[in-house]
Amino acid sequence: MLSTRVDIEGRPPSLVKTAPDAEKVAGSRTDIAHNEVASLSSGTLGDHTHRKLKSRHIQLIGIGGTIGTAFYVQIGKGLLNGGPASLFLAFTIWCTFILAITMCMAEMVTYLPISSPFIRFAGRYVDEAFGFAAGWNFFIFEAAMVPFELTACNLIIHYWSDAVPVGGIIAIILVIYGLVNLLAVEWYGETEFWAALGKFLLIVGLLIFTFVVMVGGNPLGDRFGFRYWKDPGAFTELYYTGSLGRWLGFLQCLIQASFTIAGPDYVAMAAGEAENPRVVMPRAFNAVFYRLTAFFVLGSLAVGILVPYNDAEMALAFSSGAPGAAASPYVVAMNRLRIRVLPDIVNAMVLTAAFSAGNSYVYCASRSLYGLALEGKAPKALLKCTRSGVPIYCVMIVLCFGLLAFLQVSNSAAVVLSWFISLMTASQLINYSVTCTSYLRWYTALKAQGVSRDKLPYKGLFQPYAGWYGLCGCFVMTFVGGYTVFLPGQWSVATFFFSYTMIGVCPVLFVVWKIVKKTKFHKAEEIDLHKNLDEVEEYQANYVPTPSRNRFEWVLDWLFG
Repeated sequence: MLSTRVDIEGRPPSLVKTAPDAEKVAGSRTDIAHNEVASLSSGTLGDHTHRKLKSRHIQLIGIGGTIGTAFYVQIGKGLLNGGPASLFLAFTIWCTFILAITMCMAEMVTYLPISSPFIRFAGRYVDEAFGFAAGWNFFIFEAAMVPFELTACNLIIHYWSDAVPVGGIIAIILVIYGLVNLLAVEWYGETEFWAALGKFLLIVGLLIFTFVVMVGGNPLGDRFGFRYWKDPGAFTELYYTGSLGRWLGFLQCLIQASFTIAGPDYVAMAAGEAENPRVVMPRAFNAVFYRLTAFFVLGSLAVGILVPYNDAEMALAFSSGAPGAAASPYVVAMNRLRIRVLPDIVNAMVLTAAFSAGNSYVYCASRSLYGLALEGKAPKALLKCTRSGVPIYCVMIVLCFGLLAFLQVSNSAAVVLSWFISLMTASQLINYSVTCTSYLRWYTALKAQGVSRDKLPYKGLFQPYAGWYGLCGCFVMTFVGGYTVFLPGQWSVATFFFSYTMIGVCPVLFVVWKIVKKTKFHKAEEIDLHKNLDEVEEYQANYVPTPSRNRFEWVLDWLFG
């Protein structure tokens, strides 16, 4: 569905200014091939990260950052709230919004693959104050996801035993995150590649499991098929009876989908450290979208096939905060069918999924903070990188956010998880709204400055309508997320606070930066479409592929690259 146009070296023809003279390029050919050289003439601060992530790393990072416990466990809440048909419809519909957002993000990022791209685009294409608010919103979102997955890891480990204290588990995982993310970026890429590959295999395995057991391949010999869509039914009522109750059930599933389904932002965040980005990134955006859509749509369908929405075991697991994957519809189905051993295997794989997702959030949060520093919207001290190109202070700050997971020491882990979900859902939707807004301004600037989109390395379909579609959907859902607090008898200070905090904080950040820095909205004909472009062009012109170290790595690069 998405159109890609690149020449053999990954450069769009006849689009950009000529590359800078040799004396303006810092370092040797090899250095350029692995680093994005700072443009001193443009006045931007130097980006010292290294381009070490291969195509196969980028392909799997999108999956690794998106698929965590929300897909395997929390999806069961959607089934309880809306029923199988509502869950399936909600996830399918939300994937269309993700497609629109992916096309917006891919077109901008493949043209200018720099560190923290869509955060910096918000300031360049709309207003610097808009970029400031958007950047800090995304950082808070990603940083808050770290303690979310830490809390989930603790829950999963306690599925087997309570011998290890909560604080001990959190501390151990934080140390591992620190080691992985403070080493060279290729170590992060390699770790995430294998963890994401495990998620991929688990999803495929669970989908195959669903098909086999529904046609009778289970210890009970029960060919249940789509039985639970008829009894107890395809839709359930939430808060009210009748049509209103069924609509609210569907709406709750749509809110669940808006939190669970993501993907393009994690691919985009790796753009500044990707090898040969003009070639690698278009393929990655396409592949990640189609894979994730297949997984989420089929996964939501599988959940509704395996378990009825009124299952007592699953309802009790969520209400009591049962440890591990006990609340997972897949584990519940295995217990219903008297299948042994598999629940433990699923729990172990979900643990790796949670760990991998948290690892991705540490990476994305640290790079978003680094991107803010590059644009002068965060302290310059955060630009400090190790010799391996890792922004060390940014990583350390993100790891400090992980300490919030210790909240579960004095509160139920299930309660803490619900707090983080409410906070992050709004932030993610704000981020997607920002991306679509930035794209619409970029689209207008291209048109005003006479730049043909046919010459871009990547051209999305249905534009600018897809941009407007994504913006309207995400903007509306941002305010819908915490609607339950306004229903009679459902008021909760904590839910209201976590659902609407970022909706209030972002405008404040925007206004403060606009007043202090006296920024202005950029006119379409004045938007700078060439900033940092010379460095990208120079890198592409001097790009030397990194050869595989051995036959095994060559096979991996061929399969997943």
